[in-house]
Amino acid sequence: MDVRAGDGLRLHAEAHGEGPGEVVLLSPGYCQTHENFRGQVAPLSAAGHRVVLWDYRGHGLSEAPGDPERYSIERVVEDMGRVLDAAAPGRTAVLGGLSFGGLASLRFALSHPERVRALLLLASGPGFKKPEAQARWAAQVERIGQRLEERGAGFLVEGRSAATSVGRRPELPAARAAGRAIAAQSGAALAAFGRRITGPVPGLIDELPRVAAPALVLVGSEDEAYLRAGEVMAARLPDARHVVIPGAGHVVNIEEAAAFDAAVLDFLAALPASG
Repeated sequence: MDVRAGDGLRLHAEAHGEGPGEVVLLSPGYCQTHENFRGQVAPLSAAGHRVVLWDYRGHGLSEAPGDPERYSIERVVEDMGRVLDAAAPGRTAVLGGLSFGGLASLRFALSHPERVRALLLLASGPGFKKPEAQARWAAQVERIGQRLEERGAGFLVEGRSAATSVGRRPELPAARAAGRAIAAQSGAALAAFGRRITGPVPGLIDELPRVAAPALVLVGSEDEAYLRAGEVMAARLPDARHVVIPGAGHVVNIEEAAAFDAAVLDFLAALPASG
């Protein structure tokens, strides 16, 4: 389905399943697309959940605005709300996000707690508290942006970059499908998103105690960049379950799909009755 953002931008979204379970909105990482979560549609919908996939502005099949002013974290949060309005009007949702998607989901939960049933914080973190760490991250995003403008998005699924975009098992059918969608994106649009949103987005470490929704904090055992972040979130969130998937790297839902799906389904089944 096409969803119209508040500024008129066209956003790509898909909704799968009509069961009595939860509405689960899955948000990918920066530079990834909805195809990164394609493998979760069948197991979650088979368990009775309504699964919603989508692309951020400038990503995947969503429209890419040319004006840099139309990229902001506030717009991303608003876009998430619009997608939920279209895919599951009037219902609360479980917000799941990998990497940047987890941070965006946290921001939505803080802005609209009444709309959030639970959180799936996947290979993610709450952002940075120290200015020096934030500056290093912004510089890294800038370097990625320059490569995107010079080479296009194809390099994201080549060599070492593939580990954080499609996982360390690129031969898997799910990784190949995700890689094709990533490589087809506009490098310039992804660079603009990074400079305006991913790089400068403020951290939320001090805000975590205000997140009332139950949360699954899930990370791969070999995802060194996010292991500590997962521990911090699990310790500071009021109602968190911490799961580490053995042998998995950053793209845990593709690399170890069976273990990932089992952990998510177990968490969803254990949620208290709503209403």
